[in-house]
Amino acid sequence: MKIVTSLSFRGQCREAFEFYAKVLGGEVTAAHPYGDGPPGMLVDPKYKDWLMHCWLQVGDQALMGADMDEQWAPNIAKPRNGFDVTLHTEDPAQARRWFDALAEGGTVVMAFGETFWSPGYGSVVDRFGVPWMVNTAGK
Repeated sequence: MKIVTSLSFRGQCREAFEFYAKVLGGEVTAAHPYGDGPPGMLVDPKYKDWLMHCWLQVGDQALMGADMDEQWAPNIAKPRNGFDVTLHTEDPAQARRWFDALAEGGTVVMAFGETFWSPGYGSVVDRFGVPWMVNTAGK
């Protein structure tokens, strides 16, 4: 079994996933816009370039995403709450690189640094509004 987090955006899914691919060293293996759907599926042409499905493969892990409007996801405009996408590594330098890249244009929730459980941990909400925790394993 594989558990995959699916992230929702408001027209920024492609940009976000290209950024995540660069930061994490992954590859976007699927990016299907609403405009490529079957005839009659697209209600408003302004959404034709929004992604209805996006897949980012990073090693044996993945993230899924889509663009959603309020008519499909009534809470999409609210801040994301109650979850974090979490990255784990045994390399503190790698964790720091991920954290710094995700923090660019975002909001640092907890500055990256040593904790009682980790030689390097930090949390951030990236510029797309996605909350992340970056953790270095072991101490």
